[in-house]
Amino acid sequence: MPVINRIAALSPEMAEWRRHLHRHPELGFDCRETAAFVAGRLREFAVDEIHEGIATTGIVAIINGRAPGPAIGLRADMDALPMAELTGVDYASTVPGRMHACGHDGHTTMLLGAAKYLAETRNFSGRVALIFQPAEESGGGGEVMVREGLMERFGIEQVFALHNNPGQQLGTFRTAPGPIMAAVDTFEITVAGRGGHGAMPHEAADPVVAAVAIVTAIQTIVSRNNYAQDDLVISVTQIHTGSADNIIPETAWICGTIRTFAPHVRQMVRRRLLQIIEGQAVAYDVNADLNYIEGYPATVNDADCTAFAAAVAREISGDDAVDVNVAREMGAEDFSYMLRARPGCYLFLGQGEGPGVHNPKYDFNDEVAPYGASFFARLVERALPLAR
Repeated sequence: MPVINRIAALSPEMAEWRRHLHRHPELGFDCRETAAFVAGRLREFAVDEIHEGIATTGIVAIINGRAPGPAIGLRADMDALPMAELTGVDYASTVPGRMHACGHDGHTTMLLGAAKYLAETRNFSGRVALIFQPAEESGGGGEVMVREGLMERFGIEQVFALHNNPGQQLGTFRTAPGPIMAAVDTFEITVAGRGGHGAMPHEAADPVVAAVAIVTAIQTIVSRNNYAQDDLVISVTQIHTGSADNIIPETAWICGTIRTFAPHVRQMVRRRLLQIIEGQAVAYDVNADLNYIEGYPATVNDADCTAFAAAVAREISGDDAVDVNVAREMGAEDFSYMLRARPGCYLFLGQGEGPGVHNPKYDFNDEVAPYGASFFARLVERALPLAR
């Protein structure tokens, strides 16, 4: 069965919703206008319940089926990115320095499309919880919603989400059981030396040289401390120090990101970072401190839920359009917190060729919205069938 006819007919309306959201991007937990727009549409659809203010601006809407039964959760993220838009489209961001460069405007639209269809038809038992989440890009809105009792409050037993994927054929689905996206941690290293004149380095304790040595030594964690078949990325992304060519500064600051899947690898990296920093500090006669910030955990799909989601995706796009053996990615996603709380599945939905996400020229492809909305709607109908 292809895209649901009723949802296909909603395509122009979904495009209008999406482009409205695109013009008005919001960041982090401060998705107030976005949430108000979402709530307004949900009221028009006559959903049964709308719960606002979860994780500051998150929304959970409930649609009851025609018979009693369990609850299934469908999640879309709402926040944008702090970057300037270069698409040139007539519905480009109206807010300087902000844009929907990851397609969350499209994710929200697809869930709204599914909501309208499900509220009209209600061809399912139990209930569906439509989760509109803030702060995926930063802040961990998914974690906050879970911590505030999302799953228990609404009786959610399984949870599912989609993410658009530029460069993947339009309307195709990719996923895999088990880990599909990495855990992400951040490290910050402050090196404190003794400043002085650049012409008299013997009177100083140079934090610049120590910082460079630390960065070089960090590279050996991947190449010499990690088992080659355990996925690991460590990238030093910032070094800040100094103010003039003839001044040895007092301090240097280093920052970077760590991507892992296995908990033992995550623990090893933290241990080795501390050892390297302490050792190099002694070697260069400086002080160095590590601030290790644990971020999102790995996104891990439940095997049974993945098989089920793939079967639904095949109904929408056909057998050849669904890949359940996609290679896991080193990107991170805070839907991971929801998958730690309940079994479920995270899938990538192809939107055709074009600039990748987090690119100033990226734009969500409105042609993909009927596929995602149909997937969400059919997932509910298949997971919560009416008795015959």
